[in-house]
Amino acid sequence: MTAAMLSARIAACTECAARFKATATAHAPRPVTRISPTAQVLLAGQAPGARVHASGLPFDDPSGDRLRGWMGVDRATFYDAARIAILPMAFCFPGYDAKGADLPPPPVCAKLWRDQAMAAMPQLRLILLIGGHAQRWHLGKPHRKVTDTVRDWRARTDAAPALLPLPHPSWRNSGWLKRNPWFEGETVPWLRAALTPMLKRPECSD
Repeated sequence: MTAAMLSARIAACTECAARFKATATAHAPRPVTRISPTAQVLLAGQAPGARVHASGLPFDDPSGDRLRGWMGVDRATFYDAARIAILPMAFCFPGYDAKGADLPPPPVCAKLWRDQAMAAMPQLRLILLIGGHAQRWHLGKPHRKVTDTVRDWRARTDAAPALLPLPHPSWRNSGWLKRNPWFEGETVPWLRAALTPMLKRPECSD
């Protein structure tokens, strides 16, 4: 199945309609993904938030601003689907619980779609594993702490595709960044250097 065909099927998915209707937000499904047949870089995050659900634009929030800062890219590059694919662990906003906290991404989404979506992008060279949910699925380490996984970031950077674990760029993690200065001192420079050749537009490739 082509990336375009799969994207159309995902966009029409209503598997979690009843689940979302039962949340405090009572919202309808709105999958937000970017499956690309040319992008060499994939952002594998957790799930869209309420703001992304409203706009339909992935990482259209302060977390996205911080992530773009880590990557060293502007918005035009970030949202160029020919260069960067985006595939969260759950494609829709999961909603809030009765206390206003984010619900975790429903596992049914990954079970239904993730293998197909990954198979549609064999050209990927680098996958950014943003947060624990993506790290557990792609690395198969269900009980490891995010800090330990991110600290061991070099372990899979020579894989094909390379897998780079990152903390979630939420501003709630500002304290984590202060306690772990090695991340912005070592991991971020490696990420920016690795991205440079991968983000050339496909038609400009030598």
